[in-house]
Amino acid sequence: MNSIPSVNLNDFISGDNIKKQKFVKEIGKAYEEIGFVALKGHFLDDALVEDLYSEVKNFFNLPLEVKQKYEIPGIGGQRGYVSFGKESAKGKKEGDLKEFWHFGQYVENNPKLQAEYPSNVIVEELPKFNEIGKEAYRMLEKTAKYVLRALALHLGLKETYFDNYIINGNSILRPIHYPPITTEPKEAVRAAAHGDINLITLLMGAQGKGLQVKNHKGEWIDAIAEPDELMINVGDMLSRHTNNKLKSTIHQVINPPKELWGTSRYSIPFFMHPISEMKLDVLEGCIDENNPKAFDDITAGEFLNERLIELGLIKK
Repeated sequence: MNSIPSVNLNDFISGDNIKKQKFVKEIGKAYEEIGFVALKGHFLDDALVEDLYSEVKNFFNLPLEVKQKYEIPGIGGQRGYVSFGKESAKGKKEGDLKEFWHFGQYVENNPKLQAEYPSNVIVEELPKFNEIGKEAYRMLEKTAKYVLRALALHLGLKETYFDNYIINGNSILRPIHYPPITTEPKEAVRAAAHGDINLITLLMGAQGKGLQVKNHKGEWIDAIAEPDELMINVGDMLSRHTNNKLKSTIHQVINPPKELWGTSRYSIPFFMHPISEMKLDVLEGCIDENNPKAFDDITAGEFLNERLIELGLIKK
């Protein structure tokens, strides 16, 4: 596969069973073959997207000393600001050429999870920043719920199989700023080759070149979305849960050509995580004589912790 398939969520939620089955088939095939789709018909309207980008740019334009007020020690970067070069891909020494912010879950009716998750960080200088971030978080979470419902049907599970695992899940909305490149990077790129940790990732801002996906032949292909599309990929948790039936594809954000070094790039991924007790044990329906069980049993919380240590965001 040499391009990213495009699907429309309106087919799934249309009430037309033929369109719904078509969507399930298309997204299932794409995730088995390349692990990425471009999705139209999501729940983010144009005005919300515009407001979010505006607020995100306002935040990253703040002076560094102001941004660093919101870098909270001891929580592995799970909320608030993470400064330039702090995160590296698994197995890489060089920090990625980016700074970012984390909005986390807005827990409802669950004191246990409220105590487990760090609180969201409020930016005093920008009164609308947190309000717009919360609304975008909610709409992306709603979109992800329907994508997972389609995947549950593709896997032969009950349509609402994932619902209870993602209500109050440990999901993260991450606005990223890749600043202008001022000197020749020795080894670092904007985001080194990696797979995502979570169930699925919904990415805003994949218009234009930069994001690349590795196909099954080991070739890097450009993943470019239309302005009204989200790029959505399978993460390692879902790949593990399905015994690699659904593919968590390695991807990267390469540095632009030299003539574009002076420009910033923004992207906003939403990492859909389940609650930490979710068992990621391989689904029985994904095991057969050609595909024996490939992974040990583990919970989502244990797996996340392992990966945050590998990324250098928390210490052992």
